[in-house]
Amino acid sequence: MQTIRASEIQTFEHNRPDMALRGKVAALRTRPETILEDYQRLLELAGLTQALPAGVETLLKINISWHHWYPACSTTPWQFDAVTQALRDAGWTPPQLIPAQNATVVVDPKLGTVNNHLASVAKKHGLEFVWLYEPEHEWIIYEPQGEMLVLPSIFPDGIEIPRLFLGKNAVHLPTVKTHVFTTTTGAMKNAFGGLLNNNRHWTHRHIHETLVDLLTIQQEIHPGLFAVMDGTIAGSGPGPRCMRPVEKNVILASADQVAIDALAASMMGFDPLRLDYIRIAHEKGLGVGDVREIEVLGDEDLKAEDWGFTVGETFASRGQKCIYHGCLHPFEKALLRTKIMPWSIVASKLYHDVCWYPLVGSRRAEKVRRESGWGKVFEGYG
Repeated sequence: MQTIRASEIQTFEHNRPDMALRGKVAALRTRPETILEDYQRLLELAGLTQALPAGVETLLKINISWHHWYPACSTTPWQFDAVTQALRDAGWTPPQLIPAQNATVVVDPKLGTVNNHLASVAKKHGLEFVWLYEPEHEWIIYEPQGEMLVLPSIFPDGIEIPRLFLGKNAVHLPTVKTHVFTTTTGAMKNAFGGLLNNNRHWTHRHIHETLVDLLTIQQEIHPGLFAVMDGTIAGSGPGPRCMRPVEKNVILASADQVAIDALAASMMGFDPLRLDYIRIAHEKGLGVGDVREIEVLGDEDLKAEDWGFTVGETFASRGQKCIYHGCLHPFEKALLRTKIMPWSIVASKLYHDVCWYPLVGSRRAEKVRRESGWGKVFEGYG
C-alpha cells in the first residue's frame, strides 16, 4: 500500500471556516409541502457555493446507518435531492458529484440506498454511487501534518484513507440524532464512514479523539467542506439505529463542521462543550463549539430550543461498552481483532435485524409512513 505524506501533496491546512463562515449555522423550520424550496434557501444562507471551490469534484458523503428505512437513521431522500440540485444549479455536472459511502461489518450500504430511496434520487440526477469497500477503490496510508491525538497509536501500520478523497470537496449529509458512544452524532461523525476502512470499530474506545483527528485530516485533504443536517424527523434514544423518531421539522447547514454539531447538540438538549469531540475540536480551533459564539442564520430562535432528548442503552450497546470500557476490556483485541471477531457481527445482526427491527423498529417506521407528512414525501421518492 502506498504511503503519502501531507508534505508530498497539495494540502489545505488553511481549510478552516474563514471569518465569513466560521461559527455560522443556517437553521430553518420547514414542512413537507415546502421542503425542497426551504432547502434551497437554507443552502444560500449557509454559503454553500462560498464554501466549496467551483469546478472541483465534490463528494456527497451520505449516511447509511442501517440498510432498513428507519426515520432519523440515515440521509433522507429530500436532503440528498435538494443538495444535489443546488450544486447542479451552481454549475456542477453529474460526473463531478460523487455520492460515496463505506461499508460496516453489520450494514449493507447498497441495500440501504435502495430502502432509503436514495438510489432513486441518484438515478434522477444521473449520479453513480461509489462504494469505498470495493477493490477498484485504492486505499493509501496518509501521514497528516496536523497533530494526531490517537489514530497513529490505534493504527501503528498507518492511517488508511481512500485515495479518491484527496483534493475533492466534501459535503456531509447526516441527520439530527443521538448516539450511544458520542451522545450526539452529525457532521464530524459522518466522516467516520468514509475516511476509515472496515477496521474503524477499533477506534470506538477513543471515538471522541478519533473524530477530531478525522476533522484535522479532512481540513488538509479537502479544498472545501460543508455539512447539511436533516432534522425533519430527529432521533432520540440509543442511536444511531434504535432511536425513537420525533418529528421536529428543522434543517441545518454550515461550512463549520464543529458549529453545526454544537448547535444540533444544544437543540437536542445537551451542552456541546460537555461532549468531548466538540470540546476538543473547539479548543484546537477546528471550528466553533461554544453555542454562545455561534450565529444562527434564518430562524434565530432555534438557538434556544431544548428538545430534552436522551440516549439510553440497548442490550447490544451495553455489551459493546463492556468490551471497550468495562470488565471485558482486557480481552478487546482477542474479541474484535482476531479470527473470532465474526461472533460480534452475528450478535449485532441477531439483535438489530432479527429481533429489534421486526418487533419494534418496523412498527415505528410504519407509523411515520402512515401518519406523518414526511412519510408521504418519503413514499414519493420510491
